[in-house]
Amino acid sequence: MNLTRRIARAAGNMSGMTAIEIGPGPGGLTRALLETDAVRVIAIEHDERCVAALAELELSERGRLELVHDDALELDVAKLAGGAPVRIVANLPYNIATPLLVGWLGQADAFLSMTLMFQKEVAQRLSARTGDSSYGRLSVITSWLCEAERLFDISPKAFVPPPKVMSTVLHLTPRSKPLAPACMLDLERVTGAAFGQRRKMLRSSLKILFDDPVATLEELRIPHTARAEELDVEQFCAVARALARPGARE
Repeated sequence: MNLTRRIARAAGNMSGMTAIEIGPGPGGLTRALLETDAVRVIAIEHDERCVAALAELELSERGRLELVHDDALELDVAKLAGGAPVRIVANLPYNIATPLLVGWLGQADAFLSMTLMFQKEVAQRLSARTGDSSYGRLSVITSWLCEAERLFDISPKAFVPPPKVMSTVLHLTPRSKPLAPACMLDLERVTGAAFGQRRKMLRSSLKILFDDPVATLEELRIPHTARAEELDVEQFCAVARALARPGARE
């Protein structure tokens, strides 16, 4: 409980908030969230055995805890709170952590914050900056929409059974507006192409998106000999806006 309370505290002020947890399992973090000033805790669990195990806790909380037996990947999590201010706090199932986060980033303005546990390597990618070895597509999309802060690492010994990897708690605070104008789909296409061939210069990696990537990059004052890890978020957004212009390759 010391660890789960630390995670719950890391989420910030819970007064008047709805906390949404994904994959409560045996309910350690759920209980820590219920100890906060959160008005309501919504726990989404796919495993029927865990839902059954937490049913008594749900009953004892007299409506403050709501267990949702469903697949979080299939849910519009923001709608569950019914318009109340939301903080997501979760030890995410590692096999679906990235697709869950990408879905939430697409509606980041619906949340006050997301305090999430990832494999350490994933957390490093999400919070990486231009030029870092971990900098990639997820780094750009995350930084475009959120302020990311790595809080603390968690040893495998904290889990039963212990995983083979270190874990990291990451705190994401959605920005009031994205760092630069861009369509998320276009930004995903541009970063996917650029980092999909990250060893190549942009004039080569962006050929699948632009008929003349050299001319496009020169117009944007981006060196066509640069590689993906050299561009900052604003530059990627500029390329994404160019992709949205009439005449760009579909």
